[in-house]
Amino acid sequence: MKNTTDDILEIAKTIINIPSPSGYTKDVIAHLKQVVEEYQFSNYLTKKGNLIIEIPGQDEYIIGLSGHVDTLGAMVRSIRSDGSLKFTTIGGPIWPTMDGEYCQIRTRDGHTYTGTFLSTSPASHVFKDASSKSRDPENMFVRVDELVTNKEDTEKLGITPGDFIFFDPKTTITKSGFIKSRFLDDKISVSILFGLLKYLYENTITPKHTLRIIISTYEEVGHGASYIPDVDELIAVDMGCIGDDLSCTERQVSICCKDSSGPYDYDIINRLVEVSKTNKVDYATDIYPYYGSDVSAALRGGKDIKGALIGPGVHASHGMERTHKTAVENTFNLLLHYIL
Repeated sequence: MKNTTDDILEIAKTIINIPSPSGYTKDVIAHLKQVVEEYQFSNYLTKKGNLIIEIPGQDEYIIGLSGHVDTLGAMVRSIRSDGSLKFTTIGGPIWPTMDGEYCQIRTRDGHTYTGTFLSTSPASHVFKDASSKSRDPENMFVRVDELVTNKEDTEKLGITPGDFIFFDPKTTITKSGFIKSRFLDDKISVSILFGLLKYLYENTITPKHTLRIIISTYEEVGHGASYIPDVDELIAVDMGCIGDDLSCTERQVSICCKDSSGPYDYDIINRLVEVSKTNKVDYATDIYPYYGSDVSAALRGGKDIKGALIGPGVHASHGMERTHKTAVENTFNLLLHYIL
């Protein structure tokens, strides 16, 4: 298991550091497509950029496994009179955690500039409300690391409304096995899926059922897997929730019974629980109060499928997230035993 865990963490470190907010996922998808082709699995891109990977099974029943590679982010809304940037949100970051965070601005002609998210009252020696002011897009801005003093200076850099702004993920893996970073939702799960692909390839394993793995690109804005190829069941592999009255920890795989879109398939959940018990996978079943998944999007898109949701327990979702390598291992083991 150690080699597989190491493989998953190496994949994670690579893809987390390829910026991919919803709407700008082409670079990370191109990287993942190249990896899939090295594993010699059939694959293709949908019109909106989702990567579909096909693995023949022993029969024609089709299990879909989905993970989303798009992340939270921001976009230039306008240029302020002093040359700094107003921004609009992509997805739902917890904005107080973004105050002081470094970022990159990518222009349409391919230039990249660095910057910092700041409160509009950024200095305690100047602003009385520096500590108390609300942190949200209306009360924050991006300071550009260039010699700009007015709107025209920034425009000369090629920065325009609609340019993407990428957050610094700050990825760290500790000696104690914790993985802390922005965008573990859902790049740690995508890395687990790619660890599974590598394991199947290197061990020449044919799963019981045909697999279709969907790497979606618009999940954070609600329509990641709204259109998918035919599958009989779809399991979203996404982050597991932690906190309040939930039972999952950062060391377990979470099996979601219900989220804000409604209950997941009862029979699939029972099979996932039974596989976990039989194979000594450390798991928890939970209800996610404020959550939707690729399965939710597929069902709303009209797909006639059974659906479920699992994933490694992730603390502080949409903020400075953290999980542990044992959660990665438990999620991998549940998936492997389930498909076999």
